Amino acid sequence: MKNFVWVALVVVLVGCKKVSETDTSLPSQVLSNVAYGNDPEQKMDLYLPKDRSTANTKLILLIHGGGWVSGDKSDFSSYISILQDRLPGYAIANINYHLATNITNHFPTQETDVKAAVAFLLQNREQYQFSEKFVLLGASAGAHLALLQAYKYTSPKIRAVVDFYGPVNMTDLYNSASNPLYKDALKTLMGGTPAENPGLYEQSSPINFVNAQSPPTIIFHGQLDELVPVSQSENLKNKLINAGVATELTIVPNVGHDVWPESEMNAAFTRIVQFLQQHVP
Repeated sequence: MKNFVWVALVVVLVGCKKVSETDTSLPSQVLSNVAYGNDPEQKMDLYLPKDRSTANTKLILLIHGGGWVSGDKSDFSSYISILQDRLPGYAIANINYHLATNITNHFPTQETDVKAAVAFLLQNREQYQFSEKFVLLGASAGAHLALLQAYKYTSPKIRAVVDFYGPVNMTDLYNSASNPLYKDALKTLMGGTPAENPGLYEQSSPINFVNAQSPPTIIFHGQLDELVPVSQSENLKNKLINAGVATELTIVPNVGHDVWPESEMNAAFTRIVQFLQQHVP
């Protein structure tokens, strides 16, 4: 009888241990407007997957476009569920940053914001439970900021970049801009023209910082882009190849700057998943 009671007690304790272990698994979580700095503009949304850990959960950081003078993290809202579906093991951070005006927030304010967001995520990864494997994804001006962070700074090491039609040579972009509004946006961001602020245009051009240690980069660009010439992405691809960096460039026919058919976006996400599986194991 005593043996029976002891065996029963062991079974109960083992069962309790299993329940306890199950209870410690983390549920998925959405955290809105998390502050990554002291300014009201320095906010991010975090989408944390279930069963995440500092060992296995990668993070993808989204940076919206808008010509550095407009836009919001909500611009990526419709893509969050797609990313969660296609990259279920990733945490997602979607950030806002200071927008330039004629008076305030000139470059490098935006670069500093992205750097601060990356540092915040790295410092708090134990709290949120994701690893040091960071991927950056940006569109247009956001892609420019993503590339600049990935190429210009070696710590923390960015594992890969997803670049949707991002400018990479700011002087060439200004000189080739056929749309006067885009020239105005660049002058607003830089506080002047390339002739007036040549050093700032050089320091803000991601292509100038490409080297053999730059992270793998996948690039998408519309053939009919009227704001950022396809040559910007072609020149970036060539420089990455010459530096021995893994890269892919997809030029999408009959597509402009930022309004892409759903079929093309689906194809792009398929390529992104394949690229990240290969280069961010």
